[in-house]
Amino acid sequence: MLKRTLFFGNKASLTTKLEQLVIATKDRELTVPIEDIGFIVLEHHEIYISIPTLTKLSNNNVAVIFCDAKHMPTSMLLNLDNHYIQQELFRNQINASVPLKKQLWQQTVKIKIKHQAKLLQLQNKPFKVLNYYESKVLSGDTENMEGAAAAHYWKNLFDFNFKRERYGKYPNLFLNYGYIILRAAVARALSGSGLLNTLGIHHRNKYNAFCLADDIMEPFRPLVDAKVIEIIKNYPDEELTTTIKAELLKVLTDTVYFEDIKSPLMVALSRTCTSLQQCYTGKTKKINYPSLWN
Repeated sequence: MLKRTLFFGNKASLTTKLEQLVIATKDRELTVPIEDIGFIVLEHHEIYISIPTLTKLSNNNVAVIFCDAKHMPTSMLLNLDNHYIQQELFRNQINASVPLKKQLWQQTVKIKIKHQAKLLQLQNKPFKVLNYYESKVLSGDTENMEGAAAAHYWKNLFDFNFKRERYGKYPNLFLNYGYIILRAAVARALSGSGLLNTLGIHHRNKYNAFCLADDIMEPFRPLVDAKVIEIIKNYPDEELTTTIKAELLKVLTDTVYFEDIKSPLMVALSRTCTSLQQCYTGKTKKINYPSLWN
């Protein structure tokens, strides 16, 4: 089932009644079934949300995203008890061997580069060198083909001189916002699959609570990049307006393609994360990543 994403950029009160989210503003009051919600983005700093509401949202695996004073997503509430064999899944993940994690990272980097190449091809940009880099990705990506591919990708993706930096110039801010939303979606799917976001297969940072989400989101980043290209073509704004945020949130409903079905990204992420869970249990050796374009 495709879940809804709710964005709150103005002052509001959020409470719960009879399994409904009750949204009250100065002009009106409305309700939304909690079971229909996947994400809530809280941007305004005068939003009131009750503890029982947060609890019910968490119990229904709703990712609640909080924004900072600059209106950028900065933290997230997730359910840590979302699977009936949670302890067993945690143990399998913790005990995963180094060779397994290196193989999973190899798969992840290869599909990321494949998706980057496809987006360049769709934009009529030089892409064939990325096919070469993809073919040279070793276990654990010890030769850093990911970095080599990224250098070519960012040099050629846009129709203007661009440098990819976290705090860089336009349109870096658009990319950052989209990636944060994508990260939240992946973290939600991992939590729903009974996995610990903290324990990555490649990313390791004692200050990062979402290392695994940072790993698994990598092949999906080009969806955000494609959306930013679309925004640049359709909007003159160089600031992160509410309209542009709404466009970036639409990435969660983009259609992606498995071999047997097509699926909204939000649903596809659960399938991918479940396959990762099965890699840890030994049922499979491959993460089931979808193609981003047919």
